[in-house]
Amino acid sequence: MVETQTGTADRERQDRARERVGEGERAPATRTPRSAAHALRLSGVRGFAAWPAEGSPKAEGKALRDRVPRSAHADFRPADDRPSAVAAVEESNRGRLPDLMPIRVGRMAATPFAFLRGSAGLMAYDLARTPVTGMGAQICGDAHAGNFGLYGDARGGLVIDLNDFDETVHGPWEWDLKRLAASLVLAGREAGADEDTCRAAAHGAVGAYRRTMRLLAKLPALDAWNAIADEELVSHTDAHDLIGTLERVSEKARANTSGRFAAKSTEEAGDGGRRFVDAPPVLRRIPDAEAAAVAASLEEYLTTLSEDRLPLLARYAVHDVAFRVVGTGSVGTRSYVVLLLDHRGEALILQVKEARASALVPHLPTAGFAAPEPTHEGRRVVLGQKHMQVVSDMLLGWTTVDGLPYQVRQFRNRKGSVDPAALAADQIDDYGRMTGALLARAHSHSADPRLIAGYCGKNDQLDEAIAAFAVAYADRTEADHAELVAAVRAGRVAGEMGV
Repeated sequence: MVETQTGTADRERQDRARERVGEGERAPATRTPRSAAHALRLSGVRGFAAWPAEGSPKAEGKALRDRVPRSAHADFRPADDRPSAVAAVEESNRGRLPDLMPIRVGRMAATPFAFLRGSAGLMAYDLARTPVTGMGAQICGDAHAGNFGLYGDARGGLVIDLNDFDETVHGPWEWDLKRLAASLVLAGREAGADEDTCRAAAHGAVGAYRRTMRLLAKLPALDAWNAIADEELVSHTDAHDLIGTLERVSEKARANTSGRFAAKSTEEAGDGGRRFVDAPPVLRRIPDAEAAAVAASLEEYLTTLSEDRLPLLARYAVHDVAFRVVGTGSVGTRSYVVLLLDHRGEALILQVKEARASALVPHLPTAGFAAPEPTHEGRRVVLGQKHMQVVSDMLLGWTTVDGLPYQVRQFRNRKGSVDPAALAADQIDDYGRMTGALLARAHSHSADPRLIAGYCGKNDQLDEAIAAFAVAYADRTEADHAELVAAVRAGRVAGEMGV
């Protein structure tokens, strides 16, 4: 009798459960066997790492030394069909504004370091014919020593990092490192340092890159992603001789704002607003139709921003647009400044800068890397920058003007930079170590630091090899620079010096 009553009660409970499910309630969950849950975890989820881990990235990186020994990176022999310096400059000028080409050539002809700054495409041609590990990362593409600097973050602080991404692309990580090392040798020579000091700067940059990558490989993933904190950077790289220089640059950077530029470069307009003042050839007013096209393109730009930025920009009115010449390698590209004013008349200036295809793209297949699919070049620059920086400009975006791609960013966002060619001899090696560490952190966002650290190793074989490459490439660059200077003096190439 007891068994019958118990069985009846059980059936009644089951019937009520089925009724509740029919009315929309969930049936009691059955416990998943431990083995099934474990299998689900092992299967992995797209976009996440598999568990348990398959293989060892460090071991994979180390194994690459069998195919490309670290000592092989010392190799540099110019190819027989290498373009001449003049031919390379003329090719890089293609598609730029013709009236600005003499300024660009003049700036490149100023020094060998300046020539290197404007010849990323020629160096990519050379690098594509040197040993390549095959490990890819989002690279700057133009990681010379002058492209690191300070800029403001959203909270008013200063960040030091790579700050130029016109050539950014997915490519061989060692290309950035070799360009940095060669630029340090050239900057040191220009500063009057002896050859041992110049080579030591290149050697130190590679060593700092290698040690930083090893450090990042050992950290928890989130800590590695957010490294390196600025206040720890100098001590991490033992760059104590740079402290005074960085403090002076920081003071200047804090004053380098949109408001300060607007105060010097604008005047009152008849409607109560402000407008830019002509200061040719660097800053010049443009026809109304051209200014209107640039201003109209800001509507597309807004669609590329995070929505939380839009209420801020809605508090500014567009007052004027002017053309402004920028940089060394960028001279001849179309670049505008847009004056925005808030309700108090305080200025915010945006730079709308033409984004050309990366000069590295034609040379990637030679190095075994696929050329990227065609895309909006401004988008490429912006996303590449965000891939590599810990903190990026909060107003970074892109747009299109008259069918051409542009990147948009804040102008004079408390930017400051160290001129590596003006450093004292006892500072150039410190600067090299600091920039090497920054470059490693930037690469680690898109490439597993364990993989690169495995290849780089614990000893200084890679440091020695790339330092030797840097000296050889600096010699080649000096010869290229001399060829360009001779062509300018002979009248074969138009160059306007000192502008």
